[in-house]
Amino acid sequence: MSQPLSPPEDYDRFVRHFVRAEPALRAFVRTLVAGAEAVDEVLQETSLAAWRKFSTFEPGSSFLAWAGTIARFEALKFRRAQARDRHIFSADVFELLEREGLEELELRDSELRALERCLGRLAAAQREILSVAYSSGASWRQAAAQFGKSSQAFYKTIQRLRAALLDCVSRELRVEHGG
Repeated sequence: MSQPLSPPEDYDRFVRHFVRAEPALRAFVRTLVAGAEAVDEVLQETSLAAWRKFSTFEPGSSFLAWAGTIARFEALKFRRAQARDRHIFSADVFELLEREGLEELELRDSELRALERCLGRLAAAQREILSVAYSSGASWRQAAAQFGKSSQAFYKTIQRLRAALLDCVSRELRVEHGG
């Protein structure tokens, strides 16, 4: 049996999970409430509720699905608080959006897992090229120079890597979903 984590380790683990899931959670919440301020408010309440309940999260399970359930309840709470506003969706419309949003959230989680597996299969040099191209903040011209390539050659390398990743992710998803 593993030893319980100390609060700072729990916090670090939570933040890593939440930051990674935040874009997908934001997209999901956007399907449930209207307006950027409402999305921000629901997402903030979701993060607070998720932190309070983090001890119930089972390591190894999908954090995104777990946090998505919390976001769903926070959106419902928000809707009830805003019920007097005539622009709020009816319960039927909300349930439809919720179902479709959860399906989308699960699909994004599957795609992310598949992408991680595919990235893990790339050579270290290929992963480094993608990392520099997409996360360095440098222009592609600067990134190309870093690898001793022309901008055009660097772009073609990125395009080939993206195509290979797309093929790999598609295969992974077919296997995962039995298709």
